[in-house]
Amino acid sequence: MKSALVTGGAGFIGSHLVDSLLMDGWRVTVVDNFDPFYDPVVKWLNIGPHFDYDTYTLIQQDIRDRDSLREHLSGEFDVIVHIAAKAGVRPSIQDPLTYQDVNVAGTQNMLELAREWGVKQFVFASSSSVYGVNPNVPWREDDHVLMPISPYASTKVSGELLGHVYSHLYGIRFIALRFFTVYGPRQRPDLAICKFARLIHDGHDIPIFGDGSTRRDYTYVSDIVKGLRAAISYAGSPYEIINLGNNRTISLAEMVSCLEEALETRALISRQPEQPGDVPQTWADISKAHQLLEYRPEVDFQAGIRGSVEWARSHLLTQSVMANEMG
Repeated sequence: MKSALVTGGAGFIGSHLVDSLLMDGWRVTVVDNFDPFYDPVVKWLNIGPHFDYDTYTLIQQDIRDRDSLREHLSGEFDVIVHIAAKAGVRPSIQDPLTYQDVNVAGTQNMLELAREWGVKQFVFASSSSVYGVNPNVPWREDDHVLMPISPYASTKVSGELLGHVYSHLYGIRFIALRFFTVYGPRQRPDLAICKFARLIHDGHDIPIFGDGSTRRDYTYVSDIVKGLRAAISYAGSPYEIINLGNNRTISLAEMVSCLEEALETRALISRQPEQPGDVPQTWADISKAHQLLEYRPEVDFQAGIRGSVEWARSHLLTQSVMANEMG
């Protein structure tokens, strides 16, 4: 039986990956500290079904506490998938030191443990935010002109570089996956699609920063999980950085229009100034992911929005415990 350590495995993307691994017969150990960045109840709901598997273990620990991780983990893993991080561009501007501590020092801790345990496969959740304001779209991994404009983005660049060091020195295969605006069921309640769905449903204004022309390469979570699974199995070169996106950009105004259609409700718009750290567009060139991982995103945006809204109606829109997180 193959064994995976997944950090951040109670969160949005992590819990979907754990679903996939458990269903395929993997032994999965999750490390998550249930950070109060958003209501931990959301994460407990994410992982409820995982406890039905005797191959599932949850360790409530902070990735910064290497001694405690050594104490609670056997180290017998085929792969480490490192998703845990302080998330969010705007919050990182308010608290850059904590983001550096968790996202950089925490990543180095996990790489050190991989080295000590002899784990030879390490998959790292990076972000499209590393490209920043690079005007050369669609963004390619071999364009080394990175222009991050938030502390969060800079920590992801640092994580990629740390991975190169450990790959070079210790023979750890390090695969950094740059995620592009992941959405779908279980999306973090602070992110736009989930937040806007709740606000539109409840008849509240939605905050639109700027004129609505900013564009994102939205990627449905099931496609991201397929990319993660392929990276877990990848046995080629020792170090790779790979975009996981949808290779299509959607404007903020288009996203709101799709939500209105799915919810059958008109949105009330509150215009706000553009926010520091936000980039005008994201757009992934996914040819490398196709070549190395046979990655082919399958969920188009309209279908993804419908899936997101259906889940929100049944899981969030009636959950009063979540309401404060959405408002």
